[in-house]
Order: sequence, then C-alpha cells, then structure tokens
Amino acid sequence: MNTTSADLPAGFRPFSASGNFIAMIGPLYLRHEGDVVQLGFRVEPRHTNSFGMCHGGMLASFCDMLLPISALRKSAEVSGRFLPTINLQLDFLAPAPLGAWVQGEAQVLRVTRSMVFAQGLVTADDAIAVRTSGILKIGPPFSQ
Repeated sequence: MNTTSADLPAGFRPFSASGNFIAMIGPLYLRHEGDVVQLGFRVEPRHTNSFGMCHGGMLASFCDMLLPISALRKSAEVSGRFLPTINLQLDFLAPAPLGAWVQGEAQVLRVTRSMVFAQGLVTADDAIAVRTSGILKIGPPFSQ
C-alpha cells in the first residue's frame, strides 16, 4: 500500500526530514497553514500489529515527532533548535486500523529557558485515537 497525493486530505504535503528512522517508518505528511500545523500518515501493513491495527510503537513514534515538529513551527523561541524528548505521555483511546488516515495536531503550552511543554491529539479517520503530552529539552541550533 503506497500513499498517493489522491489519498491525502487537502493541504498535506510530503514531510522531508533527515534521518534513517523517519525514512523507515514514513512517509509522513505535513499541513502548515497559518497557525495550523498537522502531521499525518496512512496506516500501512508494516505499521500494524497481529490484529491489523496500527502498532502502539508506531503511534508513540508519531507522537514523539508531532510534538517537536509542532513546537518548531509554532514557537519562534525554539525555531531552528534541536528538541530532544525528556518525557512523553500517551493515552491510547481508540485503534487506528489498516488504511486509516492518522493525523495529529499539538499545541505549545509553555516555553521556559530550557524546556518546552506541549500536548496534542491524534485522530484515526477523525476518531480520537491518542492523547499525548511531553516535555522537550531546548537543545543547540541545528547545524547548517
């Protein structure tokens, strides 16, 4: 199952980021319009557990990318900085079946001198699937 542009909700574009991990679990898609930042993916067979549902590890990895990507795009204070995760909380509320469109949106709650506090919701075909929150460390600027 390969996602094509016809399979994407309006406004989503391929998200490109360096690193082998994102390349392995992706593709991921981003919609950034004004203050709205959303990340998404289509559940493929390689993302599923033995019950045909998106594996919790994939959803956790997705949330671990959703929070910093959102913070980088929504907060000028941390733009261009490395934001490693200190803490990630997840509440799995509903399954994301094979073929579902999964998307998340997060908000920055607070930025301090050294940390970012964020939270978000992830949906699977418009049903809330995961509630997430996290604390990110404000690291060094990305190398040029």
